[in-house]
Amino acid sequence: MHPTDVPPAQPPLSDGPWWRELNRYHWFVLLVATLGWLFDTMDQQLFNIARRPAMIALVGEERATEFSGYATTIFLIGWGTGGIAFGILGDLVGRAKSMVFTILLYSAFTGLSALSQGFWDFDLYRFLTGLGVGGQFAVGVSLVAEEMPDRARPFALGLLQALSAVGNITAAGVGIGLAFLARHGVIKESWRIMFVVGTVPALLVVLIMRRLKEPEKWLKLAAEKSMRERLSAYGAELFREKRWLRHAIVGLLLASSGIIGLWAIGFFSIDLQRAIFRTRLEKGDLSPAEVTFQVDFWASMTSVMLNLGAFFGIYAFSRATHLLGRKPTFAVSFVAALLSTAFVFWKFDSIGDIFWMIPLMGFCQLALFGGYAFYFQ
Repeated sequence: MHPTDVPPAQPPLSDGPWWRELNRYHWFVLLVATLGWLFDTMDQQLFNIARRPAMIALVGEERATEFSGYATTIFLIGWGTGGIAFGILGDLVGRAKSMVFTILLYSAFTGLSALSQGFWDFDLYRFLTGLGVGGQFAVGVSLVAEEMPDRARPFALGLLQALSAVGNITAAGVGIGLAFLARHGVIKESWRIMFVVGTVPALLVVLIMRRLKEPEKWLKLAAEKSMRERLSAYGAELFREKRWLRHAIVGLLLASSGIIGLWAIGFFSIDLQRAIFRTRLEKGDLSPAEVTFQVDFWASMTSVMLNLGAFFGIYAFSRATHLLGRKPTFAVSFVAALLSTAFVFWKFDSIGDIFWMIPLMGFCQLALFGGYAFYFQ
């Protein structure tokens, strides 16, 4: 979205189903953007599940926790950089072209992570994957926002974000399947295979290149201003106009707190579960191979439960904004995320807790992400 565009007024909820306003091409755009972000989140979650085993293999078990944090930090730096860079690039060269490049970027370097021989080459791949991950969200959301009818826009963006949970659950399913294969001796290092699976989204590029067109709003802007004029005006309009500067700062704070909190705490719940279960299982009579299987299986199941809760939380946020308004919904969601996270990290104690505590935390933590997509538009 170009900084000079003025967002449309909040559409009423009672004008009939929003999806009736979509034509076939609208559905195609929504499908492509949803698949792009869904596969994007699948790659992210593959990293969360494979992170600790990868660090154990690359730097040793004693330093695995420390270097897992470093790897996540570098990935998030790439994510933020990609969001800024490809957000600008999407304005300059087009949404469709930028989407193709971001998908190829995160797919290729997720796959190359499987070839890592040490911490530094692994983190180089993670940074470059992060560029594509951040860029895909920026470009995909802009594409949907510019193509959708005004009243359908927030609902379509909410659905796009909610379905990202399917990508996370798919990654968890891959983790469970590979855990069973490792249990029976078919494979040894499942984390490398997880990253190979992350190359699959590159196939989506074929679909994008065949039918996806640049939005009419972007074509109009490109016809009115040269690339140099758009680039020179980009930062000036955003930071010189008080209205947009305020929105930019508020949006940055909202997004940073949600993303940092999720990645620093929420997604590390998978590692928390690994540590708890491994400590308990090693006290029993299980073989080392069976302990590894159990830990990998329940770590992946934790991811499934977290993202089942996330799906309902994200979509509930987009619906709640029409009843409460955006500011109250954000406020309630932040408080719910705080309380649910504190409760789970304080009280989590058994495998049974995975099936009710983790979905509750996923609902509250990731509900916020239902607001980011349309707030920034």
